[in-house]
Amino acid sequence: MGKNQHVVPHNNKWAVKGAGNNKATRITNTQKEAIDIAKSISKNQHSELIIHRPNGQIRDKNSYGNDPFPPRG
Repeated sequence: MGKNQHVVPHNNKWAVKGAGNNKATRITNTQKEAIDIAKSISKNQHSELIIHRPNGQIRDKNSYGNDPFPPRG
């Protein structure tokens, strides 16, 4: 399982950062671009995607790996 991917505000732009990384993987102009990139990385690494609001609060989470709480069928 890879590192969880965070979409975070970055100097009036948006950054994709792996959990614990100091440097951004990618910096984009829009949050949507950053989410699309982070989603692709998360799916590839079977990790979690955490999307933050402009104020830094968590807006949404998506798991693309071993979900600890899978949906009941």
